[in-house]
Amino acid sequence: MFNHVMVGAKDIDESKVFYDAVLGALGIAPGVKDSEVRCRYHGNGGVFMIKIPINGEPASNGNGSTIGFAAKDSAAVDAWHASGVANGGTTCEDPPGTRANGVYLAYLRDPAGNKVCAAHRKG
Repeated sequence: MFNHVMVGAKDIDESKVFYDAVLGALGIAPGVKDSEVRCRYHGNGGVFMIKIPINGEPASNGNGSTIGFAAKDSAAVDAWHASGVANGGTTCEDPPGTRANGVYLAYLRDPAGNKVCAAHRKG
């Protein structure tokens, strides 16, 4: 359905450290900076990008927006969460765990405040 997803970043290098860690925990290769203002990650047919906003305004998170990354199992979700906290992210919502819908989830805010999650759908 999607070609790519892009979120704003305040500092590309700081955000790259965070996303290299959390996406690396999901088996995605480190990001490629194709300029001083953008970095991209390739995986499973799509591209995830971080970018300094082109309009010169500060990056801001979308209220109510979440980018969800698929994980192969709950251990990968836990590794994703731990690596994010260790690399500049902040935990948000409930601790990692199974929600009422049977999905194992963890949520973080990246260094720019964007809300991201890792999810594993059991069975």
